[in-house]
Amino acid sequence: MKSPKRLQPLLEDGVIDEIIGQLMSGKEATVYTVRCGSEVRCAKVYKEAAKRSFKKAVQYQEGRKVRNTRRARAMDKGSKYGRKQQEETWQNAEVDALYLLANAGVRVPKPYGCFDGVLLMELVSDEAGNVAPRLGDVSMDEEQALEDHAIVMQYVVMMLCAGIVHGDLSEFNVLVDDYGPVIIDLPQAVDASANNNAEVMLARDIANMTTYYGQFAPQLLGSNYAKEIWALYEDGALKPDTVLSGYFAEPEDESDVDSVLDEIKAVLKEEEKRLERLQENAEEE
Repeated sequence: MKSPKRLQPLLEDGVIDEIIGQLMSGKEATVYTVRCGSEVRCAKVYKEAAKRSFKKAVQYQEGRKVRNTRRARAMDKGSKYGRKQQEETWQNAEVDALYLLANAGVRVPKPYGCFDGVLLMELVSDEAGNVAPRLGDVSMDEEQALEDHAIVMQYVVMMLCAGIVHGDLSEFNVLVDDYGPVIIDLPQAVDASANNNAEVMLARDIANMTTYYGQFAPQLLGSNYAKEIWALYEDGALKPDTVLSGYFAEPEDESDVDSVLDEIKAVLKEEEKRLERLQENAEEE
């Protein structure tokens, strides 16, 4: 195949030896399979910001720290240099997240470095060398769904304990190899403690995964892992090996909201009737 322009420098520098083919093209990048010596790996070529269709990127970048003050000022001003630095920050976020999560015990593709907008990483495959399918292309029985859902929930916990919320977790961002789920696509990973949207994103990630696995194990659809996990996190009680129940008891002051609203409505209705009676009496007089 014709060498993509962004991969040509890696070929010339000997970082990769051969471009085998295009694996997939998504909203933020195009992924190619490449040969590096005797190994087949992935080369993820990030799309330029103008061509990238990832929505609400600003929400994901909130709380990301830029150590270089000159770079931070340029990014704030939106200059050409600043936009370039912002792109590098976006791309490096995935590399940093992959290293961090791998060290935390989460199954992610092994990274080999980022080279001018190209992330080189492990190709997740089965024992026969076939590319691992996305979770969305996999069906399973109830037992397998329960097992894999528990694994993914544990990965969510481990990510949060490492300070990260995936932010775009779904059946399209999980691969399944012979050993189970593998989390992929992390350029939008957010800082759990510094991003005001972290709790909402965590809840959405968990809802996506629970809805998918719930097709095969309907009992999962009544679970409440998001609130359980976030409550433990806020209390400082969440650990990488925390055993989850999927159950969350709402505090009484929250669970009584409906009854309080009913009481308010009843009072307003009584007041409305009182005013009507006063009006009627005034008209009779």
